[in-house]
Amino acid sequence: MKGTLTSLLGGVALLVGASLPTQAQTYQQVWADEFNGTAVNTSNWVFETGGGGWGNNEKQYYQAANAMVVNGELVITAKKESVGGMPYTSARLKTQGLRQFAFGRMEARIKVPLGQGLWPAFWMLGANINTVSWPGCGEIDIMEQINADSRCYGTAHWDNNGHAQYGQSVATTANTYHVYSVEWTPDYIRWFVDGAKYNEMTITNGTGGTEEFQKPFFLLLNMAVAGDWPGQTVDESKLPATMNVDYVRVYQLTSGSTSGTVRTLQAEAANVNSGMQAETTTDTGGGQDMGYVDASDYLVFNNINFPVTGAYTISYRVASPNGGTVSSDLNAGSIQLGNTAIPATGGWQTWTTVSKTVNINAGTYNFGVFAQTGGWNINWVSITNPAGARMALPSTAATPSVAGLYPNPVAGSDYLRTEPELVGHSYQVLDALGRVAGQGTIGAAGLDVSALRPGQYTLLLTSPTQERSSRHFTKQ
Repeated sequence: MKGTLTSLLGGVALLVGASLPTQAQTYQQVWADEFNGTAVNTSNWVFETGGGGWGNNEKQYYQAANAMVVNGELVITAKKESVGGMPYTSARLKTQGLRQFAFGRMEARIKVPLGQGLWPAFWMLGANINTVSWPGCGEIDIMEQINADSRCYGTAHWDNNGHAQYGQSVATTANTYHVYSVEWTPDYIRWFVDGAKYNEMTITNGTGGTEEFQKPFFLLLNMAVAGDWPGQTVDESKLPATMNVDYVRVYQLTSGSTSGTVRTLQAEAANVNSGMQAETTTDTGGGQDMGYVDASDYLVFNNINFPVTGAYTISYRVASPNGGTVSSDLNAGSIQLGNTAIPATGGWQTWTTVSKTVNINAGTYNFGVFAQTGGWNINWVSITNPAGARMALPSTAATPSVAGLYPNPVAGSDYLRTEPELVGHSYQVLDALGRVAGQGTIGAAGLDVSALRPGQYTLLLTSPTQERSSRHFTKQ
């Protein structure tokens, strides 16, 4: 979405002709928004607001009021109205900070309007954008359409010693629902409309400076009005104009080898960072590492799914002049995964990988990396699943009901009730970013959650004898 699409062939990416068949693959759905409620689910989406052109000299002011859920669809409406010094309004939603994914099939069923100056889009940005900016974070445009041109554009943007981009377009039927999707693996990105592939780009081993596409991304939906690419002329007779989204779904591969699948978490892409600083790395693949690590600094990666109970190997890519100690844990320390010694590697940018195998029960957790001692840098953490299990990407499926917590999901002013034996336990409630949202002691009436915003939470419990446990619940 960001940047003017003037040349669709750039960098050294490889285009494979649309007539070639794609390899048969099996995907499992890991997250979706079917828009079946009465309003936008703020556990899934964040509204971006404001004007200022958004880097493309656009003319709309984004506001939440222009996005509604109607009859099982998200409806984004562009209007002619002056707000914030801009002559038009529209809406822009993103999953940043809530849902991010590395690899998979991302798809949405959408109907877009046609009209001079309209620019609807379904796209993705690198989750590290706040650290490395654009285009260093990478961008995958799953669907863009401009003006009255009934064509879908699928494009990638990245930094290859300057802005690089690569894409193609395909003719579509106007004012009709289509399923727009990408299949994204460590080796390629493929674009589809209604299941027919029309574009492919090779990203194996970061070819052409495409290392950005080996890291997590978040999703966006929006409709801009005017801009550098569609031009500054707007056919106001087409306003108000609506972009209708039936659903957004994310799938991950389940075909092929399922033994020893590795999930890599880039340190600079952590959801929570306490004390560490991003810096350029000379490690293989380039990019950034997290340095200036002192004792008690930590990183948190939200919603990491461990699909089966078993022995997982946790590996850390580290560098240190004098050595140190790193540990990992689940759900803010409620489950400890043990310490791993970091050797003296010979320098701050002399890298090695250290590993530890731990038993983890199947489930979805906030995964933490903790500095028991400082004096080291970290580039990434990898999690290798047990043989015979497919390692899912950060899971964003709704948290299932947990025995002993009811009602779950819990409504606005209800009390969240627990097993009777938990009365008298002290507790902390952590939000999706690992922040403390509440704490106290569980009483006979349960927990008063009326002050919590809608979303997913972790309940950390400590018994009078200092035994610890955790539960998950959803506030509606």
